[in-house]
Amino acid sequence: MALVYLVRHGQASFGADDYDVLSPAGHLQGKIVGDELRRRGVRPDQVWSGTLSRQRETAVAAGFGAPGEDARWNEFDHIGLVREFGAAQQDARDPRAFQIALDAALRDWTGGDGFRAFSGNVNAALDELLAGLGKGGTALVFTSGGVIGAVCTRLLGLDGAGFVAVNRVSVNAGITKIVSGRSGTSLVSYNDHAHFEGEHRELLTYR
Repeated sequence: MALVYLVRHGQASFGADDYDVLSPAGHLQGKIVGDELRRRGVRPDQVWSGTLSRQRETAVAAGFGAPGEDARWNEFDHIGLVREFGAAQQDARDPRAFQIALDAALRDWTGGDGFRAFSGNVNAALDELLAGLGKGGTALVFTSGGVIGAVCTRLLGLDGAGFVAVNRVSVNAGITKIVSGRSGTSLVSYNDHAHFEGEHRELLTYR
């Protein structure tokens, strides 16, 4: 049985000139999720990310070194989607207002070719990774909420509304676990963030 852990990146720099940089909290989230994975005895044979800085930085902060890169693990352009689909955006620096705008844009996007292409690339990357791991292999992928949502949409048979709902609750540095064996590929857990409860509850963030 092959195992893949999809780890969402730590908190990026929302509202800054360059979003694609981990915030100080994001770096700490990366360290904590790395500690949690090691506590669970996760010893990856392969470590991957997309080409985005926030994904690579989370892998490094987690203590797994520089990951291999595959652009298919990159997030969709969330800012571009809001602009393209004309969703009302009251304040680009207000996380709540932006989330409302993004949800509206995603509802339109998931019905078109853009989402199908994005989802197809993500799931092709997952299938290739699982095939390369072979029986008993383990991989860590540091990626983004939309990518993880696309995987869940496929494995759970969700529609576009399901993708939007899953994407909305994705936690920074949350852990999603996938197994693959003779019976196929299955989602075991989604968005696990127990490592941000108790003493680390102030580090639970969504955006």
